[in-house]
Amino acid sequence: MNYAEVEVRRCKACERCMDICPKGCFEHSGKANDAGYDYIVFKEGAPCIACGMCYTVCPDVAISVYKG
Repeated sequence: MNYAEVEVRRCKACERCMDICPKGCFEHSGKANDAGYDYIVFKEGAPCIACGMCYTVCPDVAISVYKG
């Protein structure tokens, strides 16, 4: 199963991953990280195709993509 992980401490909730993901795999957590941002999380069971677009657009290098 393909999936992505967002490093909570680095995420600034810019929503670029949400905007670019062709499968809509990301959402706001509803919680604040240490910097006070409502960080982004990967939706459990989301239909990720491991395209890597989220990783590519993240300005804080807070996303890792896993295939398989």
